[in-house]
Amino acid sequence: MQMRMLFLMVIAALTANIVSAQLPELARTEIENGWVLLFDGKSTDGWKSASGNPFPETGWKIENGVLYCDPSEGRGGDIITEGKYSDFEFSIEFKLTKGANSGIKYFIFENSTVGLEFQILDDDNHPDAARGIEGNRTQGGVYDIMAPSGNKKNMPLGEWNHARIVSQGQYVEHWLNGQKILSFERNSEDFFRRVANSKFEDRDGFAQIKESPILLQDHNDVVYFRNIKIREL
Repeated sequence: MQMRMLFLMVIAALTANIVSAQLPELARTEIENGWVLLFDGKSTDGWKSASGNPFPETGWKIENGVLYCDPSEGRGGDIITEGKYSDFEFSIEFKLTKGANSGIKYFIFENSTVGLEFQILDDDNHPDAARGIEGNRTQGGVYDIMAPSGNKKNMPLGEWNHARIVSQGQYVEHWLNGQKILSFERNSEDFFRRVANSKFEDRDGFAQIKESPILLQDHNDVVYFRNIKIREL
């Protein structure tokens, strides 16, 4: 009996270590460079509903250091950070299920979910990939505004992708799995032309917001997020 109890205690300890190892953690150099975690891997601290209400009671779940959208018991809607950001570098890992659609939005209008969007999409199985203009609704692009470069690499379904958004002044970059896939100036003639040819053509001041929360989109699909962090530039 004593041996069995000892064995169970060892297994429990190993399991606890595995679970704790899955929680996000910043390296010393990241801390020194100003990175902060936006998700601690176990709570919704720092996040709320995009409607301004507290964090949704349904539609979002946390498990083993992963925050994921799961509409099976009712949609929770988009969520936003409690903090607002202007010049920043944002980093996140995400994993798609088949046919899934989601996005990371920034420079959104106040009390709104409209803004620039780093498109998250299963390009192979979601019809949005074939819509829009020259691929501007595919993964990594600025949704309905700008397509990613042709050398982007999407990870296979079931594997983690890494997204980065860098914003400094009017200059913005999108990175996917270690590759810079697009860049633009928010106040350039080219950008304004693209907006005029998009679904946001009637939204005066689109993407000209000085600062806003970061938004994770609930598009009624199961999508997983982890290692969410940011540093202000």
